[in-house]
Amino acid sequence: MRDRTILSSKDQRELRRIGHDLNVVVQVGDGGLSDGLIAEVRRALDDHELIKVRLPAMEREARAEAAAALCEVTGATQVQAIGRVVLLYLKADEPDPRKSNILRNRLG
Repeated sequence: MRDRTILSSKDQRELRRIGHDLNVVVQVGDGGLSDGLIAEVRRALDDHELIKVRLPAMEREARAEAAAALCEVTGATQVQAIGRVVLLYLKADEPDPRKSNILRNRLG
């Protein structure tokens, strides 16, 4: 598993800017963090590097714990959490310029 990325405030701001217009790609259902769901999050992170995940309707603390657990098992870094949606980032070893949300949306 890759080490979690430590993000500067500038990097976080840039990732939030890119993530603003992204759609949710994974939705956690009633089954919680199943093996299949974790595999799908890993695949999405490998493809896109920056993804939105929608967590189920539960108390705020439970959502925070679920997001932390998801980050722990995938190696991702939580960039932002708004309501039931969390923005996760995991730098790809070899990002695909056609799929990477980072490469496709960078300024400059």
